[in-house]
Formats: sequence, structure tokens, C-alpha cells
Amino acid sequence: MSRRQRTIDFKTTSWLPLLQRGRPWLLAAGVIALAGLLAFAFKGLWQEISYDQVVAAVRGVDPGDLTLALLATAVSYLALSGYDHSSLRYVGASVPYRVVAQTSFIAYALTNTIGLGVFTGGAVRMRLYGAAGVEAGLISRAIAFNAVAFGLGVGTVGALGLLWDAQALAPLVHVPAWLLSTGAWLVLAVIGALLVWCRDGRERRLFGRLPLRLPRASLALRQLLWSVLDILAAGAVLWVLLPDGAVGFPVFIGFYAAALVLGVISHVPGGLGVFEAVMLVALGGRVPSEALAGALVLYRLVYYVLPLALAMLLMMLHELRSGIVAPLTRAVSSLAPLLLAAYTLVVAVVVLVSGVTPATEEATELLALHVPLPLVEASHFLSSVAGLALLFVARGMLSRLDAAWWAGLGLAGMTLLMALPKGIAVSEAALLVSLVTALALSRKQFTRKASLLSVPFTGGWLLAVAAIFAALIALLFFAYQDVDYTHELWWQFEFNGHAPRSLRALIGIALLALVLAVRQLLRPVSSALEPPDAAALARADLIVRQQDNADGFLAMTGDKQFLFSESGEAMVMFGRQRRSWIGLFDPLGPENEQAELVWRFVERAREAGGRACFYQVRPQSLSMYLDAGLRLFKLGEYAYVPLADFSLEGKRRSNLRYSIKRAVREGAGFEMVPAEAVPAILEELRAVSDAWLAEHRAAEKRFSVGAFIDDYVLRQPVAVVRHEGRLVAFATLLTTDTKAEATVDLMRHLPAMPYGTMDFLFSELMLHLRGLGFQRFGLGMAPLSGMAKHSLAPFWHRGGRLLFAHGENFYNFRGLRAFKEKFDPQWEARYLASPGGAAPLLLLADIAALISGGLKGVIAK
Repeated sequence: MSRRQRTIDFKTTSWLPLLQRGRPWLLAAGVIALAGLLAFAFKGLWQEISYDQVVAAVRGVDPGDLTLALLATAVSYLALSGYDHSSLRYVGASVPYRVVAQTSFIAYALTNTIGLGVFTGGAVRMRLYGAAGVEAGLISRAIAFNAVAFGLGVGTVGALGLLWDAQALAPLVHVPAWLLSTGAWLVLAVIGALLVWCRDGRERRLFGRLPLRLPRASLALRQLLWSVLDILAAGAVLWVLLPDGAVGFPVFIGFYAAALVLGVISHVPGGLGVFEAVMLVALGGRVPSEALAGALVLYRLVYYVLPLALAMLLMMLHELRSGIVAPLTRAVSSLAPLLLAAYTLVVAVVVLVSGVTPATEEATELLALHVPLPLVEASHFLSSVAGLALLFVARGMLSRLDAAWWAGLGLAGMTLLMALPKGIAVSEAALLVSLVTALALSRKQFTRKASLLSVPFTGGWLLAVAAIFAALIALLFFAYQDVDYTHELWWQFEFNGHAPRSLRALIGIALLALVLAVRQLLRPVSSALEPPDAAALARADLIVRQQDNADGFLAMTGDKQFLFSESGEAMVMFGRQRRSWIGLFDPLGPENEQAELVWRFVERAREAGGRACFYQVRPQSLSMYLDAGLRLFKLGEYAYVPLADFSLEGKRRSNLRYSIKRAVREGAGFEMVPAEAVPAILEELRAVSDAWLAEHRAAEKRFSVGAFIDDYVLRQPVAVVRHEGRLVAFATLLTTDTKAEATVDLMRHLPAMPYGTMDFLFSELMLHLRGLGFQRFGLGMAPLSGMAKHSLAPFWHRGGRLLFAHGENFYNFRGLRAFKEKFDPQWEARYLASPGGAAPLLLLADIAALISGGLKGVIAK
């Protein structure tokens, strides 16, 4: 690569670190803008309506309208399953519709309620579609297709709404009607052009360069219709809850589409507050404020909370059937922490809202007759404090903490006991019963033995808690706007003293929040990880020898750090380059300790301000990384030769036999040198290694490959080939005590050696290992090999295929694959597990630097 090319590449990618550094400031600016929108929306609202009016509006909704809202919700979620069904067809995946319907329902129930689409809905799809046999890259592609379809659907609905009655909408947005109509026609024209562009489903060039495989027009139109149906049905849920004749549906749906888009862009869970603000601004002059506020409350319950509760019920049914060895059943059950975290968050908010709003008159009269006042006061105060604690417990559930399960079960049970004496909160009690039941059924999914206080609460999580607390304050003053706030109010204890009781509960919440925040700020920083000493290397050596992955012997190079499990029987070996923490391979050790190590490693990196990834992980372990919030990117394939079936007989081995016979005729001889005899030939090995490095003009690599380091080489047996008594080639061998696998590390030879020497070395080595009882032989990675060839493959795969086919100037990708193919191996995929966004590109650059000994080594060779 020329210097000019390197300069251009650097300039084109230098914005990635800058964007990541500026992300907190962009987030802060967005929060301020949203706060301004909310303040404008609710300006003067308190003077127009009262809390009692909103409650009356909610209770006054006609049962028939509520039934229609439920039917519209069902239609919307049915359309959402159509999204997934079409997107899977687009990427060429065949999945039964019942699996699609179940997956899309759980995914959208989670995403609609708590947002974090990649971590929630994306994780659900990766789990359930993966269990149905769909490759991870295709699932990512389907998710992206859904996002595009949603954008086109919103654009279509919004444009049609504008065209229906631009004259009525123009005064509300202070834009001329002709301009609104022109914009709507332009949007529809662009969407129509896209459909025409998709007429034959061929690959086209975006901006003249970027290849893009478009769906056929029929599939694109079907996906657009599903999207439009979803938005229309979801909008109908809110519209039918408004007073009859308050606003026409075409006008309403235009504003609804705009509010939906702003809610999604805000990244606030469920667009909470943002969506309501837009609707209040847009419809404030057309719909009575109290009716609109009541409809928005019911809309949240019907379209968001109810589907989440049904998703929880679905998960509980799968938990009851967990004895059935079905991949889908196991996959749904494994989503329990994610679903329970979302549901716990919703229940916590419900409990907190209940604590700052008055009980009904009927409930107050019943309490006065049958419950002592001190019990009412204590129940109200303690349940509010428990509600705040549940917010933090929900974060621990995402991390699958055993302590979070116990705390959630205890707090939910305690709050359930106090639901009736605090205000006959029957609906709240029903939510708590379902939460306690779901927790009881999901015990085995929370396996991490870590303290709940050890969870690093991120800035985004703390900001969400602060936003909830601010909303509670606003709700309290809205509910009691007619109360005269005096010092004596705090000390009023009576059954009708709802305002004093809510104020005391709010103070309790604030004090607990302050304690938790201070505890988080003063939490001791994790001790720095020291370079491995002799004791750490000895412990690592013991772990490596007791497991099957022979590549784990790379831990002994001395250039990696170790994170050990609590028992000391498992570990992650990793390196650090700039902000990147790079775990090499899957964790080593007992399988039941590996997931905990993944979590600890990711959390440790975050605490240090870094980004964590795992390099070259196996397909069998992918669920551990998905659970920890990481995404998967295919790196290539690893070649294995089953030794029980390996021989030099048969037609397929004819070329290999010819190479071996010729090497033998020319005087080549094979020798297996045990580790204890390696010191005697160390200088011969060094001479061959130095000659090989000089020929290739290369320096020693590190991290994911071994180097010629005396202490490291002396730990291993070595296979050598001699020619007329002179050592001409060698391969260091990595093995473990289980004899499940053996592989080679350093493979070096002199420039002048007999024809077929390396074929001879590998064949004799595999025959020797077969005689010793080893099960398979690892030939190593073929980078970028095995990328999906489907025309709809993700860009990551398509870029990898392009580099594999034309990247000879960088690396001999095809030659390496061809050499391994001689031995008729089995191929297994290898992945990078990393955060999303720009992180994979930054991590791969840091991995290359770590392997090459720095950025200079990457550029040099």
C-alpha cells in the first residue's frame, strides 16, 4: 500500500474516534433539547386540567372503544410479524411462521417498552432465529431491512396524512399549505421511485460505487404495506381512545407519524415523554386536554405494558416446559433476564407513580374502616422506597446476577404485601403477582455470583433514573396542585392526608437515590491488572492443560494478561491496545464459569473507560456474548482434521502422496522431538527461524500467534524435518492433557529444502498424533474464508469476500486456504464479539497493532 493510500485511509477513518469522544456531549445536547420540548408541551397544562379530571377521563372511556384499541393492538403486532417474515425472505432465510410470530412479538414488546433496539430486539432475534438455524449475519441484515421499511412506512403514512388535509395542518405547524403538499408529494415520489428501482431485484450501485442488492418489487411492496398497516393500526389504538369526532383520522395519523419518528430518534425508552409532548402540542387545540392526557395514559398501558406482560407470560410457559429439549424453548427461556429486567422496570415505575398519587375515595374509606393508620403510612412509604430499589435491581437482572434475582423476588414480594394496605392497589398487586411468579420460574437463568452493588451503572442508566425521578416530582405537584404547601403539611398523619403521605414517600425515594448515587461515585476502582508473574503463568498452564482447546497454550507466551475466575479454575487471556481490551478465544476452563468471566471482563473494561471484545470465538459459545450485549462479526474459518479417519490412502490423497514420496526420495526425514529434548536442538531451530524471518522480511508477531521466545519454545514438543542430517523445517506443537486436540504454532523452514517438505511434515505429524490417541488436529485460521456468498449477504461478508479474493498484496488469503484444503479438513466459523457501531473497526485496528507489535508493525508488514 502506498503512502498516499495510507494517508487517505487515515483521513477517512479519523472521524470515528472523534465521534466517540464527542458522544457524551451530543447526548447532553439531545437531553437539553428534549427537556425544552417537554417544557413547551406542558407549559400551562397544569392550569387547564387537574389530576382528577385525567383520572375521570381514563375511567370514562367507553368499553367498546377500549375493545377496539385492543383489536388495533393485535393488528399492529400481527403486522410486525409480517415485517420479520418479509425481511427473512429478503435475506434468503426460511423460518416457520410460528417462530417468526413468537420472535417478533417478544422483540417488539421489549423494544417498544424499553428501547435499546440492538440490545433488546436484536438480542431476541439473534437468540430465537439463531435457534432456528439462521446465520448471525443474515439476522443482522434482516434487522436493517426492517429499519428501512419502518422509515418508508412512516414517510408514506405521514405524507398521505398531509395530503388529506394540508389546509387544516398548516396553521398548527406555521407552514404554508402548498409547501406541506409539495413536501408530501416529493416523499411519495421518492418512495415510488424506490419501488420502481426494485422492479427486478437486481444488484445496483448506490452513489455509483456501493453495491446494493435490492428486493424484488413484490417483496418491497409487501414490506411497505406491512409497515403502513402497522403504523395505521398503532395510531388507531390512540385515536379510538379519543372523544368521538375530536379529530379526523387522516389528520391525526400525520401527527402520530411525526411523534413516532421523534420518539424513535430520541432513543428514550419507548419515546416516553417525547411522544406525549408532540401529541399535546399538535392536538392541544383540537382535543380537550384532560381527554387527550387520559387517552395517552391508556395508550401506553394497552400498546406497551400489556404486550410486555403477555411476552412475560409466554416466557413463563416456556420455563414450565424447559425440560423439553427443543432449541426454541431453550432460547426463549434464556431470554428471561432480559424480559424480567424490562418488566421489573415497568413495575418499579408503576409502584413509584402509585406512591406520589392519591388513592381513590372508595379505597380511602375502606382503609379507614379496616386498617390502622400507622400500617397505611408505613406501607405507602416503604413500597415507594422499594420501587426505587427495583429500578436498580432491574439493571442487575440484565447482568444475570444471582443477587439481583434474590433482591427482585424479595422486594416484589414485600411490595405485594403492602399493595392493599397502602391504597387497595389491585392492578398494582396483579402486576407484582406476575413478577413474583416469573421470577420464581426463572431462578436457573440467574447464575452470576456477584454483588448487586458491584454492577457499574452507566451514565445512560443513571440519567434514565434521574429522568424518572424528575417526572415523579412533576406528577406529584400536578396531582396536588390545589394543596397549600406549608411546613405543617409534612407532619399530618390522617387517612385523607394523601399529599403529606406522597411528599414523605418522595423524600424517602430521594434519600435512597442519593445514597445509591454516592455509593456509585465512591465505589472503589478495581485494582490494576499486573503483568503475569511466574505464579500466574503456572496457574494458567494448569488451566490450559486441563481443557480441550490446544490454542489456549498461547497463554504461555508471556505477552498477555489474565483474568481468573473466583475459583481460579477458569480464565480469560487478553491484551490491551489503547482503549481496547481484547480477549483471545473463548474463556478457558469449566463451562459453568465461562459466562461469568465474559461479564466480568466486559464490566472491567467499561470501568477502565475501555471497550471489550473477544477475538476468534467459536459458534458454540455465541450466546454468552449476546447475553453480555456484544454483537458478532465473522472473521473466517478454522480448519480441523479428524485424526481417526486420516490416512494417505485413496484417490483424494494422490497429490499428497506424491509430495511425500518425492520429499523422501530427496532425503527428507521426519522426527518428533519431545519437550525435554528441545534444549539440545534449540540453536538449530533458531537458525531456521531467523532464516525464515529474513526471507519473508518479517518481524516476530505476538498475541494470537506464537513467537520464537526461548522459554515459550522450550515448553513444547517440536516436529522437525532433516535433510541429509541438517534441520530444514520445524513446527512447534500445542497440546493439552485431554488429547482432544493438537495444533501447530510456529511453522518455519529454510529457503532451500526438498520439494513437498511441509506436506511431508504435516502428514507425518498427523499420523504420529493419531497413533498417540489424539482426536483432531488444528490447521489454524483461514482469515475471511467462508464468508456468505449469497447476493443478499451483509456488507461485512461482502467486503470480506472481496478482500479474500483480491487481497494478495496484504496477505496470502487464498494460498493459505488452499494449503489447508490438501488435508480435507472440516471448517468451523470464528467470530469477533464486540460492541456495535464503529467499535469493530477500531477494535480490528487495535488487534492488528497488538499482533504486529504496534501501528508501525502493521504498516511495515
